[in-house]
Amino acid sequence: MGKADESRLGTAGPVGSADGVPEDPAEPAGGGGGGEDEPAAGEKKKGGPAKKKGSGLLEILAYSLGGVVVALLVHTFLLQSFWIPSESMQNTLLVDDYVVVNKLAYKFGPVERGDIVVFKGWNGEDTIKRVIGVGGDHVKCCDAKHRITVNGTPLDEEGKYLYPGAEPSTIEFDVKVPKGRLWLMGDHRNNSADSRYNVEDGHQGTVSEDDVYGRAFLRYWPLNRISLLSQPETFSVVR
Repeated sequence: MGKADESRLGTAGPVGSADGVPEDPAEPAGGGGGGEDEPAAGEKKKGGPAKKKGSGLLEILAYSLGGVVVALLVHTFLLQSFWIPSESMQNTLLVDDYVVVNKLAYKFGPVERGDIVVFKGWNGEDTIKRVIGVGGDHVKCCDAKHRITVNGTPLDEEGKYLYPGAEPSTIEFDVKVPKGRLWLMGDHRNNSADSRYNVEDGHQGTVSEDDVYGRAFLRYWPLNRISLLSQPETFSVVR
């Protein structure tokens, strides 16, 4: 089984957009009849456009600053974009795909089996995998039909998300996932250095829920592959 270099994810910066502020319309030309006896009126017209130009610059700066603040807040607390650099999640995610991660997903609910999550990986770098087992689950490879089981229930992965032609696992494992931790695997099992390769790390290859940044819910690039990343029905039978 090949061990892919999928442990790093490229972080794509938030793409901001700003509304352009239209230029101030030209001041109408001064009317006739302004003689030497109207210096005050002439001075007022001369000073007007300069003041309005300064106000326009302030508006541009305000809009730009506001856009930057909003982008930073969204990036920090709500959404983050990631670039996929490897084959470990094929064919769900291909090399050079871009995904959006919801960073609030697990502030209001638990991590669920089948979720695709971005987390701080085993080598300390950003990593993306699918959740196979959550805290309290018993994950095992494999049953008589060579299927991974969770709490004794075999997972029907072929044709759902498992890479075509790949076996559920060529590595045997039998792990009780500790509370607050996750067992994670790539969809392309032959090219994924996941929990199976880290069972000797002192945590049986599991990852803490605290190290999860969020749930990947949208593949947005390339445009012809735009799709929501929904949870497969495979895990609905697990109890």
